[in-house]
Amino acid sequence: MFNSISKYQPQLLSVLRIVAGLLFLCHGTAKVLGFPAVEGVPGPGLSLAGLSGPLELVFGALLVLGLFTRPVAFLAAGFSAVGYWFVHAGQGPFPIANGGETIVLYCFVWLYFAAAGAGPWSVDAAMAKKAG
Repeated sequence: MFNSISKYQPQLLSVLRIVAGLLFLCHGTAKVLGFPAVEGVPGPGLSLAGLSGPLELVFGALLVLGLFTRPVAFLAAGFSAVGYWFVHAGQGPFPIANGGETIVLYCFVWLYFAAAGAGPWSVDAAMAKKAG
């Protein structure tokens, strides 16, 4: 059974990128646009929290599209690591207890996309196909 599903690995890579990118994008829209309205989300400003919204918005949108995926994912992984250490790590050593499990997961998902690429359903793949 699992051998038969493995033939869909390239497409599932794209699905994972799109879903993770949409979720990351939602973090950005909540912080920048106030939608969806989430209690305790920092507003825009010249702080780490204030700058995270625009970055999540831009990185999320590019990752959903699969545009410049490898460099964007690499930057998003670094951004997520910095966010974890500056925001969550000081609240305790365990991500499940300090509220950082989501950002840790994002960090490693983005690192994976930096290595694996966007998959076939992406602007990157379309540009590569067009280029020959």
